[in-house]
Amino acid sequence: MTVKSILAEKGTDVFTIAPNRPLSEAVHTLAVHKIGAIVVTRGEAKIAGIISERDIVRALAAGGPDLLSKPVSFAMTSKVKVCHEGNTVHDVMEIMTEGRFRHLPVERDGRLVGLISIGDVVKRRIQEVEKEAEEIRTYIATA
Repeated sequence: MTVKSILAEKGTDVFTIAPNRPLSEAVHTLAVHKIGAIVVTRGEAKIAGIISERDIVRALAAGGPDLLSKPVSFAMTSKVKVCHEGNTVHDVMEIMTEGRFRHLPVERDGRLVGLISIGDVVKRRIQEVEKEAEEIRTYIATA
């Protein structure tokens, strides 16, 4: 299964924010939409960073509540790992595990086209395992 098939099933809507917006706006967006990360973009879907709940907690621990008036760029992760539609579930599991993060922007031709989470990946991996198990049961039953 590929990232493209995950996006075909879940959709390509992604919450984004500009790097100069206040961090309080990012916090509000995360809370209202019950999401774990927002992709930070410049211009026409150019990825500038990502801001996650974890990034915000770390920044607040270091800078206190006054930090919420600072721009998103102050707390975002700017070196963003991305994946592409042709990557497999195994590829993205490896990227996420090595980087120790739960959200991975999907890029095509240098532009943001989607976002996948560890939940999306685990769901698809479980589907794959269940399908393989069913195929093995069918094979054994007909052998």
